[in-house]
Amino acid sequence: MPPSQGRRLVIVGASLAGLRAVEAARAAGHPGPVTLIGAEEHLPYDRPPLSKAYLDAGPVPPVRFREREYLRDELGVELMLGEPASGLDPDAREVLVGDRRIGYDGLVIATGARARTLPGTEHLVGVHTVRTLDDAVAVRAALDAGARTVVVGAGFIGSEVASGARKRGLPVTLVEAQATPLVRAIGGEMGTALSALHTAHGTDLRCGVGVETVEGTDRVTGVRLADGTVLAADLVVAGIGATPQTEWLEGSGLTLDDGIVVDETLATDLPGVYAAGDVARWRNPLFADLPTGGPMRIEHWTNAAEQGAVAARNAVAPEARTAYETVPYFWSDWYESRIQFVGIPAADEIRVVSGSVRERRFVALYRTGDRLTAALTLDRRADVMKYRVQIGRRSSWEAALELAEKRNAAAAATQAAGGA
Repeated sequence: MPPSQGRRLVIVGASLAGLRAVEAARAAGHPGPVTLIGAEEHLPYDRPPLSKAYLDAGPVPPVRFREREYLRDELGVELMLGEPASGLDPDAREVLVGDRRIGYDGLVIATGARARTLPGTEHLVGVHTVRTLDDAVAVRAALDAGARTVVVGAGFIGSEVASGARKRGLPVTLVEAQATPLVRAIGGEMGTALSALHTAHGTDLRCGVGVETVEGTDRVTGVRLADGTVLAADLVVAGIGATPQTEWLEGSGLTLDDGIVVDETLATDLPGVYAAGDVARWRNPLFADLPTGGPMRIEHWTNAAEQGAVAARNAVAPEARTAYETVPYFWSDWYESRIQFVGIPAADEIRVVSGSVRERRFVALYRTGDRLTAALTLDRRADVMKYRVQIGRRSSWEAALELAEKRNAAAAATQAAGGA
């Protein structure tokens, strides 16, 4: 009899990580019952398009991963959607959902993160975040109506929203409290380089100034900045980060510190309980020997998918659990450009090795000690995965520069042959 025979797997969070957990458990041969609990009424859906293609003026892209019938009939999942988990009783091994108690043998927590909101705007129509499907529906409707748009926060989500509005020809102001956008995500020099895309496409980018208040009685009318400027607005979108959804776990015995603290196998302090996706904070073995390789919590699509699968396999077969090691990867679409990043951003040196910032098409490599630890590309789609492989192999900085030289030489030879 398989060791997981009869074990009940419960997954809290009907997210990408939650769905991949279900699929991985079944693919691993888990025959026991599986329950998927989700706060939203929606079936699991894809979040990245919500701030990208979903906001475009064209047809609404499909975002649902699986149909209800597939989840129920093919994967044998008991769905509990539309009500969030409200507590965890580790002694009884039960998840609380309202007045119900759901028993588990293995538990995967994939409750993700909640978008931060602008204080004092709860009563105003026209002020949104872009985290859920309902958020995206509301923002798209406002853009369809030609809204004058102010986006607060020039990170990746905010920049994608601004891009979507500008592609429609709408006036957009992008407000960033920091002097340079994206410093923590990719470094100051590269943040400046990417910010040039906004200026080039007519977005009014204002850095180094915060928001004093959002104006309006019932509906938003404008945004007052700390320097006294008032920006007229019919739509205000906050892209100011997210907070892991762990409030329901307070007092459960789990270690909570900017997420749920887990070990390399994604296991928590509690027997049978694992965490995955945006809510999990773990030490990535790939970078553990670096000064910048401390515990990390990653809000990326690929991380959620991979962690969800690993956590589920470990939960249904704890005697054979494995560590999760990865090279973080994310992408972002601004205007007609594709930005890609692999690795971790803290570095001793950042060097552009292909293309140029001025031409807005380049590859930048990040060095920590004598290792390649990250790569950023702008409209160089074929390059980034080559460097992701090198980072995963713990390649040296010297080896990374040699690869860049070879790729530059090959590209020059191809260009010369084409012009001959």
